[in-house]
Amino acid sequence: MSITDFFTDLLNPDLAFLPKALAMAVMSSVVCGVVGCYVVLRGMAFIGDAVAHAVFPGIAVAFVFQGSLVLGGAVAGVATALLIAIFSQNRRVKEDSLIGVFLVAAFALGIVIISQAPGYAGSLQQFLFGAITGIPDRDLYLVGGTGLVILGLVLALHKEFVAVCLDREMSRSMGLPVFWLDIVLYVLVTLAVVISLQTIGNILVLALLITPAAAARLLTDRLGVMMLLAPAIGGGSALIGLYLSWSYDLPVGGTIVLVATAVFLASWLWAPRHGLFTKRWRAVRADERSEGAVPKREVAVGGGAQ
Repeated sequence: MSITDFFTDLLNPDLAFLPKALAMAVMSSVVCGVVGCYVVLRGMAFIGDAVAHAVFPGIAVAFVFQGSLVLGGAVAGVATALLIAIFSQNRRVKEDSLIGVFLVAAFALGIVIISQAPGYAGSLQQFLFGAITGIPDRDLYLVGGTGLVILGLVLALHKEFVAVCLDREMSRSMGLPVFWLDIVLYVLVTLAVVISLQTIGNILVLALLITPAAAARLLTDRLGVMMLLAPAIGGGSALIGLYLSWSYDLPVGGTIVLVATAVFLASWLWAPRHGLFTKRWRAVRADERSEGAVPKREVAVGGGAQ
């Protein structure tokens, strides 16, 4: 299928689910790309995986009571993120250990809850792998509104987040409320993950949060540029992934992740400053210049004055 045919299908009234799927995929990818920059800077990728599992109990409860899966997942994810932030203030137990504890506990609770509901297997599969073609309008509006709130908070607290991500102790000595900034960041990560679950599923959602930001990190040394590149990579991966999925009948979530991963690998190889091939090419050029340099003449020290 050509790209023209794909855009024609987007405008086809009989395929109304397709533009909704594209809007959902792009919105969630852009939000995850922005929030993921802080996750990559802080080296807290594990929190994204933990949140993806932590939303399971809320989604299970929402499924049992026929409520909104997005809202149920958000409540459970935020509650778990708050617990992690509170318990991590005691530096005796490291943050990654606490994340592991709450990750497993929340996921286990979700399994117990959803196993009691009739017909849970099909819903579990949609939760794990995404169900982008069956998105109700209310979830589309909910994701759009939540995304705007997330981006607004990021814009308002950008400097504080950067300070905490780079040096927590220095931030604390400067009088920044590190604990509350941790909580807000955890909540933003949680919300970004929750709004992406229907697009990409629980198993792959971490890639949407990390991969575009990691690729952007390779492409630039400037944080401002990174925070523009990451959502652009995420949104572009969503568009291309949905196009390939629609053209070749492939799973949407997996295809989007593979496109984003391809961008990351290309960045790792050919990034302007940090790419593997770019570094080798620079090293070769430096060797050539050193070998081709004309040695300076030795100045002989002559005898007496003439």
